[in-house]
Amino acid sequence: MNDYLGAHMSISGGLHLAIDRAVAAGCGVVQIFTRNSNQWKGKPVSEADAALFREKFAASGLHEVISHDIYLINLASQPGEVRDKSLAAFRDELETCARLGIAKVVMHPGSHLADEPAAGLGRVVEAFDQLFREVPQFEGRVLLETTAGQGTNLGRTFEELQAIIDGSQFPGKFGVCFDTCHTFAAGYDTATEEGYADTMAQFDRIIGLGLLQCFHFNDSKKGLGSRVDRHDHIGQGALGLNPFRFILNDPRFAAIPKILETPKGDNDEMDGVNLGVLRGLVKV
Repeated sequence: MNDYLGAHMSISGGLHLAIDRAVAAGCGVVQIFTRNSNQWKGKPVSEADAALFREKFAASGLHEVISHDIYLINLASQPGEVRDKSLAAFRDELETCARLGIAKVVMHPGSHLADEPAAGLGRVVEAFDQLFREVPQFEGRVLLETTAGQGTNLGRTFEELQAIIDGSQFPGKFGVCFDTCHTFAAGYDTATEEGYADTMAQFDRIIGLGLLQCFHFNDSKKGLGSRVDRHDHIGQGALGLNPFRFILNDPRFAAIPKILETPKGDNDEMDGVNLGVLRGLVKV
């Protein structure tokens, strides 16, 4: 497909197979984990595997491959074992993406846990200043993901994301991934035309729309401001079809990747269903 719609795909059996799966599902873009998302240390990617992945991507017709960091990472954590493991895992992620030719890594800003949010944000900034110095070969961007704000999760407001970018010695290394489910659950009402316009105006004022470099397209099982992160199929949750219609027909976002992270069904058949629903919303 020549559009910028796609889905998160499994790397089971080999990284390059995610490219095949994306093409088979009719994607124009794809998101992957570069390793098992529930283990701290990934299996090293061999030179042969990296070359095969780059080759497959180049031949695929896909616009972009985006990586998502593993869920265990918490760069907002206090000094100690979790922080050390998080830094090592994210360093590995950046090194791997540099070798695979992946220029965008989506990450959850983390949880401040017992501290104030500002302390957690400061630790995220420190972590990235260290990581970008240590992995100069990663020339892409880290995309901070908007979150629903469950518990002590950072990234619920545009201001928190901007605080990370502003605080860093490497502000040009960041972008933002706008998750439709998370922002709605965090309290940004994108389900009405007025609310959508207001949300994007706030984003532009606080962060700048030029830094919105990826969307996660998920409906939300929970309502506006619920602060609960539960994804649903497109048009079947509390968001309905409007936010997706607004984004898909907003010329500012025509060439921005839009990635499904919705339930896949038994044989991944729901990716095709959800992509079909989304393509039906595009005004021709």
